[in-house]
Order: sequence, then structure tokens, then C-alpha cells
Amino acid sequence: MPGTQLPEQIAVRCTLMRGGTSKGVYFHEADVQPAGPARDWFLKRMMGTPDVMQIDGLGGSRLVTSKVAIVNRSARPDADVDYTFAQVDIEKDIVEYDYNCGNISSGVGPFAIDEGLVEVTHPVTVVRIYNTNTDKILVARVPVLNGKARVTGDFAIAGVPGTGAEILMDYSGTVGAKTGQLLPTGHPKDVITLESGIPVTVTLCDVANPCVFVHTRELGLTGSELPDAIMGNVEAMARILELQAKASQMLGLTPDWRGLGNIGLPLFVMVTEPTDYTDMNGKVQRADDTDLCARLLFLGKCHESMAGTGSMCTAAASRVPGSVVHQVLTRDSRTSDVMRIGHPLGVMDLVVQVDPATANTQQPHFSALGFSRTARRLMDGVVYVPNPALES
Repeated sequence: MPGTQLPEQIAVRCTLMRGGTSKGVYFHEADVQPAGPARDWFLKRMMGTPDVMQIDGLGGSRLVTSKVAIVNRSARPDADVDYTFAQVDIEKDIVEYDYNCGNISSGVGPFAIDEGLVEVTHPVTVVRIYNTNTDKILVARVPVLNGKARVTGDFAIAGVPGTGAEILMDYSGTVGAKTGQLLPTGHPKDVITLESGIPVTVTLCDVANPCVFVHTRELGLTGSELPDAIMGNVEAMARILELQAKASQMLGLTPDWRGLGNIGLPLFVMVTEPTDYTDMNGKVQRADDTDLCARLLFLGKCHESMAGTGSMCTAAASRVPGSVVHQVLTRDSRTSDVMRIGHPLGVMDLVVQVDPATANTQQPHFSALGFSRTARRLMDGVVYVPNPALES
């Protein structure tokens, strides 16, 4: 294992960063093992998984704080760095690589700049990021000062206290991230029939990460609920997990939906028309300040805010006529260059621009598809894990 060898523990160089509304451990690829069981063991032991508290590791007992970015200089002509995302589960003894995390992605550019992996240009450095999970290129526009990524600024995002330097993430090159198609089934809407016999209208879309979209009324919800209320609703959760599993089979991600349990892909996104609601910080969010309300679930848990990749897929689906997302928007918001998603911690603004020649078609081409985040390096150092040869 790369890293400093100590009698009973192994030390591995790492950086702890907040990227958007997530927090993760960032590694140089050379400092961790090659992909495989040994790397997975290290990442789980480093985070303290499996344990709901992750008390014996760096994890923070939530999926949004149990994430990993592995970065190295790219050999590809179209990329500056390669980046692999790893989601370390909390309760289960597993590491997921099937998808990307948009929030953690927003920290990759600043990490690459500060670690000397890319050539710096002032005042903004464009970092082309090849995401190995989805085989797609992301582009980060990172403000810099004196050769390092800027931290201070006046840009605020819901779910993060204070303000920071604005990092623009462009996902227009991630259409068909997992399936190769914007609309994997070829339809703006499909019907999934529950085992109870109830038909549910859904939209399957694949940008950044594949998602299944459902109107909240199909789940007996209003769209104003917060994560605890959603996860505490036994009937709604049963429908969500069944719909997500059946959508996974429709997308070809699994041969059989039965027995899948809590899964990561497709991300499950419930949407509704703009509505007043009180967010997790007790602030009232007004319907007039949003274009739609959304709640996202993955691995059986409701996201405290909005996954960056899920937001990109939502924005893309909003421009497909007849989709579940398109139908909850007003006529004006269907053509605006900005879309506002109301989520459990506030409102997220997205940039979504469609080439005029493809507007109002089922195959829109996106000239811009992105969101802004802030990121901050929290700590540099080494993480210690027990020497596996000494653990029983």
C-alpha cells in the first residue's frame, strides 16, 4: 500500500475538501492502491464503514460526507485531469463507483490547481475533467489568485453557510452518461406498473447520471416535505424503491429489479409545481422564487439538498416536451436560460441553454448546461488506517 508504513498503522497523504454541499477526501491516484478489493478495503476503513456513526474514520455519518475523489494528471488530449468518484456507504460494507457526484466534482478543479496538476491561467483557469465513472468530460471554470484556487468571494449556495468564489461547472458534454442516450427508452414519458397494479407515469433521462422522474402526487406527497418526512412515510418509500428498481431494469442497469434493495442508479427525483415550503433551516421558500420543487433519493436516503448531477439531469429533462419535468414548469420557465430548483435546503440556480435549431424537440442539444458551486480545502495531511496485516 502506498504511504508511510508505521508499526501498527499506515499513513496515506490526503486532502479534506468541501465541494458544493458535499464533503470528501481527495487523493492523488499514485497515493492509493489500484482499483480493486485492496483499494475498497482502504477507503471503507478510512471512512469508518460499516458503522452508522463512522466513529472510527473520517466519515460524517451521512452519504454527503462519505465521498472520495481520486485525481491524477490525464494522458487524454481532451482532458487535463482524470477523476474517479467513490461513494463509501455507511451501513453497508460497500464502495460504489457506478455514478459521479456533481458536488464533489466541483472540488476537483481547485484540487488540481493547488496540487500543480494543471497549468494555471489568471483570472480563471479552465480545468477539463475526465470522469472515469461515466466516461464523460466535465469542465470547471475556477477563479485563481497568485497561482492558487480562490476561496473568498460573494457567491452563495443553499446548504452552505457564508459565501465563496464561484466555480462554474459545465455538464453539456455528459449527455448519455450511462446509457449513451438522453432518453434511454426513446420516449419523454413511460409507465411503470407497481406490483399493486397502480400505473405510474415516469420520465427516464440520462445526463451526468441517469434519473427517473416522478410527480409527487404519484407518491401521495405534496412536494413540500423534507427528507425525514419522506423517509418516514412507509407507503411512499415502498413506491419509490420499487419504481427506482424497475427503472434500473428498464435502463439495462440490472437484469432483474427484484431484491435490489437500496440502489444508487438511477437517481430518483420527485418533482412538483412551485410551492411554498419551509426548508431545513426554518426559512420559508416562496413559490415565486422557484420554477419547480424537487426531492432526490439515492441509496435509500433523501438528499439533504440537491445532487449536482441530479440537477443537471433535471435541467435537461425540463427541455424535453412532454416529460414529467417539462410539464410542471410554466410556459415562460420552459424557455428561460436559468432554471431554479427548490430543494430541502433552499433554491439552486442552473444554466440551461438549448441550441435554437433543436428547441422543442425530444433531442435538444445543449450549448450550456451547468451550475455554480463553491469549494474549500479544509485540511491537508495524512489519514491513518490500521495495518491490515495486524487486524483480525
